[in-house]
Amino acid sequence: MKMPIYLDYNATTPVDPRVVEAMMPCMETHFGNPSSATHAYGWAAARLVDRGREQVAAALGVSPDEVVFTSGATEADNLAIKGVAACHRERGGHIVTSVAEHKAVLNPCRRLGREGFTVTEIPTDGSGRVDPAAVAAALRADTILVSIMLANNEIGTIQPIAEIAALCRARGVLAHTDATQAVGKIPVDVGTLGIDLLSLSAHKIYGPKGIGALVIRRRSPALKLPPLLDGGGHEHGMRSGTLNVPGVVGLGRAIEIASEMQAGEAARLAPLRDRLRETIVAALDGVVVNGDQVACLPNTLNLSFPGVDPAALVVGCGEIAVASGSACTSANPQPSHVLLALGRRGDVANASLRFSLGRGTAEADIVIAAAAVIREAGRLRRR
Repeated sequence: MKMPIYLDYNATTPVDPRVVEAMMPCMETHFGNPSSATHAYGWAAARLVDRGREQVAAALGVSPDEVVFTSGATEADNLAIKGVAACHRERGGHIVTSVAEHKAVLNPCRRLGREGFTVTEIPTDGSGRVDPAAVAAALRADTILVSIMLANNEIGTIQPIAEIAALCRARGVLAHTDATQAVGKIPVDVGTLGIDLLSLSAHKIYGPKGIGALVIRRRSPALKLPPLLDGGGHEHGMRSGTLNVPGVVGLGRAIEIASEMQAGEAARLAPLRDRLRETIVAALDGVVVNGDQVACLPNTLNLSFPGVDPAALVVGCGEIAVASGSACTSANPQPSHVLLALGRRGDVANASLRFSLGRGTAEADIVIAAAAVIREAGRLRRR
């Protein structure tokens, strides 16, 4: 079967062959448990974990001991949010986030809201941007955490995290960002951003699924989050469970490669994204462009086609694989909460497609994709 052109890189990416090559020895030769400290198999696995931790730390501008491995960004988000809530409850019970966050942030915050915490969800403007002034206005004497994503997974809007983190730091409030979509696409330096906690996943940067990390900056007093999982006390006691050594190696190599390729890929993909947008908008009336067109990921484009059934549009465009929203919420028939946050009507939010480009995207793919969307959207409007 001929596979369609893949334009859903924000959902997941293929594993880079160089990453696979790095992982293979972990499954064939260096298969030991890195916690087995009494023999060479464990020592070899531990060295591989140390190397992976160093690679992640180097890519993000932090120290290796500030990196905690998890099963992915969802677990990292939960560990950060629930962990801060648990260890800082005596300081207060107020958490600030935005209405356009990924559900891996929104749902833990809302769970805490049901458990007695107070959660403020800040609105965005029409481009999906969170105003730092709105964050400042939301901060209270009992605020313990602000969690705002670095780049939106559906519309690509990049948030002013450095400004938000500075406001938090001035008030003694912890700042967390889900950087899952940003890492590998734009420069991400934790020190420059000034944040306390950062989440990421390997499978968004051409690494394996099932591995991610939470960066926890050193501070005084030390921030030691209570674990979500009780067990053997792995990862400084914050994430028990035998480490996924092949995953750690894959994440380390993937983030190393992504860092090396980031600038070149951004310069290559942004014009392709712009060509796709301009071609479709020029050919079809009434197309709505969602997201900030300046502060935006170089690979991400979100368009709404009012009057068009998005499911029928996706099916009709069999030449391409695209998404009608976040992969994590694709089973939910409700309009995208991100697009509703932008002020889009429900019917407009429902009639949207997200195109996300990646390393395998060529100029010819953009030509085919634009032609398919124009053809099918036009046909569906004439029905």
